[in-house]
Amino acid sequence: MARHGKKYREAAAKVDQDRLYSPDEAIALVKETSYVAFDPTVEVHLRLGIDPRHADQNIRTTVALPHGTGRRVRVLVFAQGEAVQAALDAGADFAGSDELIARIDKENFFDFDVAIATPDMMGKVGRIGRKLGPRGLMPNPKSGTIVPAEDLPRTIREVKGGRVEFRNDKTGILHVAIGKLSFTPDQLHANFVALMDAVKAARPSGAKGTYVRSVTMTSTMGPGIPVNPALAQSATT
Repeated sequence: MARHGKKYREAAAKVDQDRLYSPDEAIALVKETSYVAFDPTVEVHLRLGIDPRHADQNIRTTVALPHGTGRRVRVLVFAQGEAVQAALDAGADFAGSDELIARIDKENFFDFDVAIATPDMMGKVGRIGRKLGPRGLMPNPKSGTIVPAEDLPRTIREVKGGRVEFRNDKTGILHVAIGKLSFTPDQLHANFVALMDAVKAARPSGAKGTYVRSVTMTSTMGPGIPVNPALAQSATT
């Protein structure tokens, strides 16, 4: 097991692991305990009372973070005809049909973060699903990435402006970035509230008992800060 360095141990010593912090206290501690030279990502990890073995209890949805994630999102759009230019005009980094599919299939081109497709393209896009799927890049109606051509401009703007897709892992935990350390406390708080609202709205009908079982906030390479689940949920709008 890897041993943490001196800077991490000093930062971790500031966190009482036997205490459950309020969201605002956690945000303040995230800022206080960061020791890296770059602008790290602030993440929230939620352990949910779901059984991932049952398909109807898995969560896959999106949240529009009011202040974005702080990073540039590269968008690729599978479309044809006039929709290609409409996508590029709306800010898509790449847009096209057969040529993009061939580039992904033959050249392993994956210099994008989100793929969006119009419904008429899915027959072709499905042929490279074996490459897009494992990377979480396959367009999917649950994540709002299969949309009619007329909705492309709005969808592209939302994705680039801070719409984030999240899904639970095989242990029932969500891992979601809510911004950068350089964000103000108010910005991080607003993004956290938006996330918790989305998590509550996505509760599967089959989930039994306590839904949000634990909440941890952290920054890249920083110590985890336990957040009071009740306060985390009551902080929502």
